[in-house]
Amino acid sequence: MTEVSVRGLTKRFGAVTAVDDLSFDLGPGVTGFLGPNGAGKTTTLRMLLGLVRPTSGTATVDGRPYAELPRPRRVVGALLEASGFHPGRTARDHLLIQAQLAGLPAARTDAVLDEVGLSADAGRRVSGYSLGMRQRLGLASALLGDPDVLILDEPGNGLDPAGMAWLRTLLRQLAGQGRTVVVSSHILAEVAQTADRVLIVNGGVLRFAGPLAELSAGGDTLESAFLRLTAELEGSSR
Repeated sequence: MTEVSVRGLTKRFGAVTAVDDLSFDLGPGVTGFLGPNGAGKTTTLRMLLGLVRPTSGTATVDGRPYAELPRPRRVVGALLEASGFHPGRTARDHLLIQAQLAGLPAARTDAVLDEVGLSADAGRRVSGYSLGMRQRLGLASALLGDPDVLILDEPGNGLDPAGMAWLRTLLRQLAGQGRTVVVSSHILAEVAQTADRVLIVNGGVLRFAGPLAELSAGGDTLESAFLRLTAELEGSSR
């Protein structure tokens, strides 16, 4: 089992503390990573992926920082934003290049295109893709190494209702295979239907970490619990 572990993770940008002493562990299943705009979610995910250096603390996958994983794409797949695609390349060519750079078999390209529903459009240039199609291509890239851990930042962005239903099913299937899936999202209704557990942060501070069922035990919906937990910090003197 591949575990994600965060201990005392802190990031300061000058006088601004974006992430403040976060500690949590994640295992198989879907975890919703929630917080208002500017809560520190994306900074946390970027530190986990080695894209931002922590001021202090650690973020590890399978006991190692991401940069020290011998074949990281086989352990962690990430979708931070559906951009960075060469507009003149086809989806298949984009993934073939990604596979070659990561030392992955070319056969994975068609497998993930099928998994995200892009097989029929694999020969189209990305410049002709809608935002939802680009999002699916980003998911295909995250799945390319068949990783145990998936880090997904707003994966439903640009998807229509049918696409959201498809994404919900995909995430549950991946969790059912024993993978650790972390989904940062503002769409609380989707998280409520998909997640096993929830992390809620505000102002870089962890406000809740635990099973989704714990939030509803007192009659709260996810939305009401989220608003209560995030308002508590906003109303404090911190």
